[in-house]
Amino acid sequence: MEKPLMYYRNNVGGTTVLLETLADLRQIPFIFSSSCVTYGIPKKLPITEDHPQRPINPYGYSKLFVERILADIGRASGLPWVSLRYFNASGADPSGDIGEVHDPEPHLIPNILAAARDGKAVSINGTDYDTPDGTCVRDYVHVLDIADAHLRALEYLLAKGESCSLNLANSQGHSVKEVIAAAERVCGCTIPANVAPRRPGDPAILIGAADRARNLLGWVPTRSDLETQIADAWNWMRCQSCVRTGATCEA
Repeated sequence: MEKPLMYYRNNVGGTTVLLETLADLRQIPFIFSSSCVTYGIPKKLPITEDHPQRPINPYGYSKLFVERILADIGRASGLPWVSLRYFNASGADPSGDIGEVHDPEPHLIPNILAAARDGKAVSINGTDYDTPDGTCVRDYVHVLDIADAHLRALEYLLAKGESCSLNLANSQGHSVKEVIAAAERVCGCTIPANVAPRRPGDPAILIGAADRARNLLGWVPTRSDLETQIADAWNWMRCQSCVRTGATCEA
């Protein structure tokens, strides 16, 4: 919300440059990392792919613009594509070798785990949403399940499947407070929380239906229960701490 031009430049401008090259090659399959935020405020739950796309923030608009560009290029040049609309990607490789590192970190689970690691409080952005406990509800999907969907989407296009958009969702919603409670169980410690103002552009609830991905790709999430996602992310974070300090890693 604070730097909209950055998102339009990267997500729309950069992707357009890439597609200008791929369109000439015609048959190179294109897998696009889209997002559930293209739906905006949901009119019904769980969200299916035919739900109206009405983003409420620049990030969502940037992803929606690329989806429309892909549809136009597909019609004009025959470029095959699949747009994968991620819900909340989280977790890490169970080995502890690969995980997410952002500076600043915008995602809930890494911030909760960093608070547990450092003995600090985590911020909850808004407790007055129209949800059971007042905090935002999201649908979390393990990155390994997302990676599996990418491979399946590629195989689908190579087998001459039709271009389409697919939700990658776990079809289960968890509130911010529920995620904190799950992290406390995984980490074995209390994680204090401070209430902060709402972030502009945040819908109250996002839960997706992934029936189309299951039917077209045979995709079924296998590591996307919440505590597994948190445990893998916690393992990665502890391994990173050992790398920085030179300590022997027992994660």
